[in-house]
Amino acid sequence: MVERVTATDEAVKLIKLLKEKHGPIMFHQSGGCCDGSSPMCYPEGDLLIGNQDIELGKIDGSPFYMNKKQYDYWKHTQIIIDVVDGRGGMFSLEGVEGKRFLSRSRAFTKEEREELMTQA
Repeated sequence: MVERVTATDEAVKLIKLLKEKHGPIMFHQSGGCCDGSSPMCYPEGDLLIGNQDIELGKIDGSPFYMNKKQYDYWKHTQIIIDVVDGRGGMFSLEGVEGKRFLSRSRAFTKEEREELMTQA
């Protein structure tokens, strides 16, 4: 099954650490305001999800959301959550760990796009 959002092994390690420290977490792809366009990580429920947000999938069991309008630009790509050294968004949980989440992407193949259309 094709996933719209996935994570690298390093990102999953950090997600597990954050869940140990904070309990259930959630992600929302920032649209570019204060913290650029980074995936933001919050304790689950700390960010209110609105009717303009959609869940793209789960990474290590944690939901990943994006605004519908932003998704229109990303719908042809798989989002790959990675982690790099450095301080990221001041509101995102990973900042105190000296790490920051980063969104990478790759275009879906024709076959993957067809499979995603049957999943909808």
